[in-house]
Amino acid sequence: MYARRRHWYFAMMGICIALFVLAWGVVRLWSVPVAVGMCVVAMVIPPVAAIVANRRGPDDVWWDEPDDNWLKDEPKDDTWLRDERAAMERARTGRRHPDDKGPDSGSGPGGGGGAGK
Repeated sequence: MYARRRHWYFAMMGICIALFVLAWGVVRLWSVPVAVGMCVVAMVIPPVAAIVANRRGPDDVWWDEPDDNWLKDEPKDDTWLRDERAAMERARTGRRHPDDKGPDSGSGPGGGGGAGK
């Protein structure tokens, strides 16, 4: 399938070059507007050739084809999203979560609790 697309691509690009060469080597001697028209047609061929060459065949493996392995790693629910949003909100407002243990959570010396009293 790749070879067929490659053959189409090179055939179209060959036609494009032939149109340019014939337009300004031969046809312009008789008609400049026809030569310009041939060049306009030749100008359209390269993008079409690229599209044809990069088209996916029915049995081609493509680079962006999804692999099913990532489905196994997907979390079962969206609790991670809720936790992430809550953490971002705490970071934005500067408030701490009650479960966070830190220097001002009351667990150190002079913090008002713990085994030191």
